Amino acid sequence: MCCFFTTLLFFGPRLAFLIYWLVWPVRIYAVLDTWIWPLLGLIFLPWTFLMYVIVASPGPGLGLFGFDWVWVGLALLADIAGYAGGVQNRSRVPGIS
Repeated sequence: MCCFFTTLLFFGPRLAFLIYWLVWPVRIYAVLDTWIWPLLGLIFLPWTFLMYVIVASPGPGLGLFGFDWVWVGLALLADIAGYAGGVQNRSRVPGIS
């Protein structure tokens, strides 16, 4: 069960972005104008990147406004918690100092 939960947390935001991209590709292209930021976002901060894509306003007023920053901040906390949890639980694995 623990391995399933860990796999879900690792692939969850990446899989959700893939589904979101397949369903609404026009919105993804309207929010993102280059390929490097999505790639880095999916590698290093997947929850934050997914939330940014969901709440960002496409078009001339591109970006985040008002309460959108709270959602992106919560997603950033989820990414940080994921990295911190991985470092904290290293002592539980036998053979890792």
